[in-house]
Amino acid sequence: MKHFIYQIIYQIPLFIFVFFFCYSCNVPAQNSKPNIILINIDDMGWRDVGFMGSEYYETPNIDNLASLGMRFTNGYAASSNCAPSRACLMTGKWTPRHGIYTVGSSARGKSKHRKLIPIKNTKTLSKEHEIIPQVLSQNGYVTCHSGKWHLSKNPLEYGFDKNIGGSHHGHPSSYYPPYKNVTIEGDNDKDQYLTDLIMEKTLEFIDNVQSPFFLYYSPYAVHTPIHPVKKLLKKYEAKPAWNGQDNPEYATMVENLDRNIGLLVSKLKKLDLFDNTLIIFTSDNGGLYRITKQRPLRAGKGSYYEGGIREPFFFVMKNKIKANSKNDIPITNLDLFPTILNYAGVQKSHSNFDGIDLSPILEEEVDQFDRPLFWHFPIYLQAYNAHDNENRDPLFRTRPGSVVRHGIWKLHYYFEDDGVELYNLTDDIGEKNNLAQKQPEKALEMMNYLETWWKETNAPIPKEVNSEFEN
Repeated sequence: MKHFIYQIIYQIPLFIFVFFFCYSCNVPAQNSKPNIILINIDDMGWRDVGFMGSEYYETPNIDNLASLGMRFTNGYAASSNCAPSRACLMTGKWTPRHGIYTVGSSARGKSKHRKLIPIKNTKTLSKEHEIIPQVLSQNGYVTCHSGKWHLSKNPLEYGFDKNIGGSHHGHPSSYYPPYKNVTIEGDNDKDQYLTDLIMEKTLEFIDNVQSPFFLYYSPYAVHTPIHPVKKLLKKYEAKPAWNGQDNPEYATMVENLDRNIGLLVSKLKKLDLFDNTLIIFTSDNGGLYRITKQRPLRAGKGSYYEGGIREPFFFVMKNKIKANSKNDIPITNLDLFPTILNYAGVQKSHSNFDGIDLSPILEEEVDQFDRPLFWHFPIYLQAYNAHDNENRDPLFRTRPGSVVRHGIWKLHYYFEDDGVELYNLTDDIGEKNNLAQKQPEKALEMMNYLETWWKETNAPIPKEVNSEFEN
């Protein structure tokens, strides 16, 4: 009898081990690292989706995904065109820190119209900057880039384990084969639309990867060239225009993109990954003004009025971020790096970032946050159409200057003529009523923010006069 009791006692630890082992196999680990998917659409404007009010474009999958989390009505890109915005997102740093201000040359437009010599542009992101996939890769994540990269020749040199179609090119030569400047392994289907092929390869990655993974899904869509999805074209040609949105070819590209994001969400749910995945959705800059309008926002891509920098923006993560929630706090894509690291459980000094960790806002621990946001563009960017634009003048989408937003106030400052524009965005979201003369104290306060920030970031200021300038 005594021997039997001893046998039982000796077996208890084994029983406990077996019990908890079996239990852990059947119950998901609550503290496991989440998968992270960062969706960065190209050139999608603030109102180019249904959840932001469009009655022309049809985006049911994106709208449904947005309803599962928190959407931000004051979400911004840190620059108004592709490459600098993407550099800011990947580094978490303002443009003066990495020196990428535009795509290609900073002297765009006719020389005779440029009063100042613009600051020289950096075209490739320096490897001295540590970026999102590098840090996540060092902390147990498998990383995948899918679509447009635009910061160097090869994203695999910047911490990604897999690259689907990314290079230094900013847009495809064609969305139909042959894509020419976009190379994807196994792209043999001659009838496959590029956005569909990129998602097909992305789903293959998810099928075969072990968690946790980081996916940077950055399709070339909906950037030019505007190549319609042919089977959708008749529907939008018959659809009435809405609030400046009336391009049926572009609309088919938006709907096709939405379909592919629906496939991505379905795959996550099928593999039981959705509940443990942080999904972030945004765009790299405003919509292209000659193709789509963002009314009541002013102007579009390339401009630093709201239409060029305010983006559709939301976050989804079950049991962390409340569904059907909306937030008016101004945020920027600079905030994504520190936020992602927080949810990945990576400890890193916030002094490395110009953005903030948004988790206290996303999880409703705080309901306000007071800080200024800045934009710096010591360059020129020509207008597309001198007869159809909402820029400061018909020749340029951007002249050299800086912008600051603090609270409800936004100030534009221009280096050529010391011009100042001040707007109350609560009363005047369309930036039509310049209050600089009526509110000189507020304008001075905002200028002080800018001048302090210029010093802190060592922001280059163009001062040299262009000898070819014609008054």
